[in-house]
Amino acid sequence: MTSSISPLRPALVLFAALTLVCGVVYPLAVSGIGAAVFPAQAAGSIVEAGGRAVGSSLIGQAFSSPQYFWSRPSATGPMPNNGAGSSGSNLGPNNPALADAVKARIEALKAADPANSAPVPVDLVTASGSGLDPEISVAAARYQAGRIAAARHMPAEQVLALVDGQQLKQYFGFFGEPRVNVLALNLALDQARPAPKQ
Repeated sequence: MTSSISPLRPALVLFAALTLVCGVVYPLAVSGIGAAVFPAQAAGSIVEAGGRAVGSSLIGQAFSSPQYFWSRPSATGPMPNNGAGSSGSNLGPNNPALADAVKARIEALKAADPANSAPVPVDLVTASGSGLDPEISVAAARYQAGRIAAARHMPAEQVLALVDGQQLKQYFGFFGEPRVNVLALNLALDQARPAPKQ
């Protein structure tokens, strides 16, 4: 009896030790260090306005009012920008469903701003790989400036200045493209000129 238990005991001790280290000590240590060194990021990069949480700087939101900048389309299900269902559409470039979706998005943009004859930036009609992208290109933000200026009865130059003021530079000065965070831009827009009630 003793000989059959002796090989099992070290395995159980190792299992308990690894469970304690990997399942308790390590997660607590990483969470504690994250909260101490990067408190905002560890708390979810929550953005507050007027004393209440309005979103996260890391997850896009589906703005639909013509008075606000619109985000990239989201392919997450069952609703747009679903953090629990991060995914792309997985539609290839030759898939007719993708072509139809892009065409419908272009038509919606043109219907919302018929006077705008500029080329539609690609990130306004295609979803990102995660479906949660909180940022759009500077070109995509500038494309929407005329619609927002008309809806808010403010000069287009003021809207464009807000875009320039919210522009985020390339990572490390060379990686990626300049961009704007849509939530931050819309909050700056509300500060500059509150949205008229509809």
